Formats: sequence, structure tokens, C-alpha cells
Amino acid sequence: MQQLNFPLFEFKIRNLHNRQEIFDPVRHKFVALTPEEWVRQHLISFLVEQKGYPVSLIGVEKQLLLNKMPKRFDLVVFKRNANLLLLAECKAPGVEITEKAFDQAARYNLLLQAEYFIITNGLDNYTCRLDYENKRYIFIEEVPPFEQAASL
Repeated sequence: MQQLNFPLFEFKIRNLHNRQEIFDPVRHKFVALTPEEWVRQHLISFLVEQKGYPVSLIGVEKQLLLNKMPKRFDLVVFKRNANLLLLAECKAPGVEITEKAFDQAARYNLLLQAEYFIITNGLDNYTCRLDYENKRYIFIEEVPPFEQAASL
């Protein structure tokens, strides 16, 4: 798999029936190692190991209804009080981060009301803080540590 713009992490990877799989600590199982999953697992490791986000507060590939249509989100992080803290959209490294990708995350977030969102293809990583009062998002340099982000 391609090296990404994240620190180096160790992953549990196995070959099963001619298919590579990677262990997902959130779902507690091995999943197909696709390019998008490679990015998602790096983001999970980054949040947990570098920024102190509890793995128990992370949700992966959950479904929600948006305008009565089922939509899937890649990753969310909750605060300890169960309020939504962060929404992330992961793309494969070969997928360019476009305005369309931002719009997708913004539409999801209108319903979910996360305080932060991340859009990443593993090479380009964008983090935004949501300003609902002024209906805009503000790009920030880096993902805040969990305790700082969750205290707002």
C-alpha cells in the first residue's frame, strides 16, 4: 500500500482467500484492505495514538438518513456525553479532494452537527471547525487533541 501523509503506524494485516485484510480496532475485526480503508485506518491510528481520542468513542461506517435517503459516513467521534465531536470523510489516495467532497461532508454535518470535520485522501488532509452561528467552516492547521476539542 501507498505511504500516506500520516506518521508511520503498525497494523495487523493478513492474507485470507487471496485477499488482504487489515484489523480495525473500532469494529474489532479484520476488513478488506482497500485504498480507502488504508486511509481510514491511518486516520483512526492518528486520532487514537497521536491525539488521544478514545477508540471507544469512535464509530466507523455508520448509516444515517439524509433527506429520507440512507447515507454512510466514514468515521465519527463522540464526546463522552454522547454529543458528536468530529465527522471524517475518507477517500482513496487516488481520489482528489474537491469541492464536491467538502459539500458531501457539509451536507452530512448539517444533520449531525459535529464541531469538527476532516476530509482526507491520506495525502491531503483538511481539518475544519464548524461555526454554526455564522454558517461557515474554518480551516485549522491540525486536529486538536481530544481533551481540548471535547472541552469546547
